[in-house]
Order: sequence, then structure tokens, then C-alpha cells
Amino acid sequence: MVKAPVIKEGYIFIAIALLLAVLVGYFIDPLWTVFPIVLAAFFTFFFRNPQRQIPTDKNLIVSPADGKVMGIVEVDENDFVNERCNKVIIFLSVFDVHINRSPMNGEIKFQQYTCGRFIPAYKDSVGFENERHTIGIENGNMRIIVTQIAGILARRIVSWVTLGNVLEKGERYGLIKFGSCTELVMPKNVEICVKKGDKVVGGETVIGRIKE
Repeated sequence: MVKAPVIKEGYIFIAIALLLAVLVGYFIDPLWTVFPIVLAAFFTFFFRNPQRQIPTDKNLIVSPADGKVMGIVEVDENDFVNERCNKVIIFLSVFDVHINRSPMNGEIKFQQYTCGRFIPAYKDSVGFENERHTIGIENGNMRIIVTQIAGILARRIVSWVTLGNVLEKGERYGLIKFGSCTELVMPKNVEICVKKGDKVVGGETVIGRIKE
């Protein structure tokens, strides 16, 4: 992935805001350009693409997103992992980095896109009702699932990967535009290293540790 300070999907939003500033300044009043300029600054901030220090320990699973842990629940996962799992739910506000990262090294062996509604990303039913994109990553005997979920403001899920792609831990693989939720499903032999309410950083915060 390109190490530019702003992700490429943000360029069009920034350009439109700056063009609007020029038009407003020329046809209306230069004083009014402050509003589209502030909007351009927000888009630059929202689509920022920071570098991260990725833990190298192969037994560590890192957060797939920046945000706040909204819950940790047990689920029966029957699509890819096929066992009792723990699901970590991460809510991303509009102020968080919205790039998603691979929690571990591995190959994408499962992929599913589901159309849906756009209810607030913090609601309990969001993972079942909203638009979402799921990938299953396999690494040796370990399988995990990561799901990008659109929120009330998020209107597009972006993915740069597909079946068969091999991801490095912490590698960028997609984003969700303007407020969202990301879920990470891991088997029970992974010790959860976060709790509800914790702030996590994508690619850096250790979410789980594989038990020896």
C-alpha cells in the first residue's frame, strides 16, 4: 500500500472542497471560503494514512481498526472458523483513522459482501442488519474473521483485497467512509488482551495472544 499521508480515496473529497472554495471566493465572497476550506481540512484529517509500529511476535493478533472496544461476546461462528469464538466489536467515530488492517499474517480464504441498512454503528444489531464486508484469514491452523460494517454516515465500504491474497500483519486492506464498526472474530484458544471501553490503534494494539 502506498505510504502517502492521505489515502487515495480522499483525494476527490479534498479536491471538491477546494474547488468549492475557489468558486465561492470568486462568485460570492472570499470570506465565505472559510467553510469549504475547513471541510477540505476535515477530509484531509479523516483520510489520513499514518504509519504504525507492527508487533512482530507471530502469536500476537493486532487490532484491525482504530476506535473504541464496544463489546466482547461469545459467538458460534459457522461460516469460516466453524467453532465457538470470541468477537471483539470496535466502534470508529468520524475522528478515528478509518483504514482497516490485517490482524495477522495469512491468506484470505473466505470473502462475503452483504447489502444492508445504515443504522448507527454502535447499535447491538449493526453486525446483522447493516452493509458489511467480511474476510476470513487463515494462517497455519489459525483462522480468524474480520468484518467491516457501515454505519449511519458510512455509505461505502472499500476493500483492496480479494480471495487468495496474502496479507502481512498490520497491512492495510480497506476502509469504511465516515463512521463505522469493525468486528474481529477469533477462536477460543486466543487470549483476549483488551476489555470493553479500551481505545485501540489499528496494527499496533494487541487484541489477542495465541495460547501455546
